[in-house]
Amino acid sequence: MAEKDEAVEKKGAFQFLREVRAELNKVSWPTKKELFSYTGVVGLAVVIVCALIWICDTAFAKLFRVILG
Repeated sequence: MAEKDEAVEKKGAFQFLREVRAELNKVSWPTKKELFSYTGVVGLAVVIVCALIWICDTAFAKLFRVILG
C-alpha cells in the first residue's frame, strides 16, 4: 500500500512540474528595456515612500517632544 502511495505522489509531483513549466511558457516576459524601466519606477516609489515616512516620523517626534516636554 505504501509503495502505491509513493508512486502516486511521484506521478503527481512530475505532473505538477510539467504543468508549471507549461504555464511559465505562456508568460509574457518583459523585455530588457521594460525591465529596467519598471525597476526605475519601483526604485523611485521606494525613495518617495521612504521620504514620506521620514517626514512623518520627524513630525511625530517633534510633536511628542512638545507634548511630553
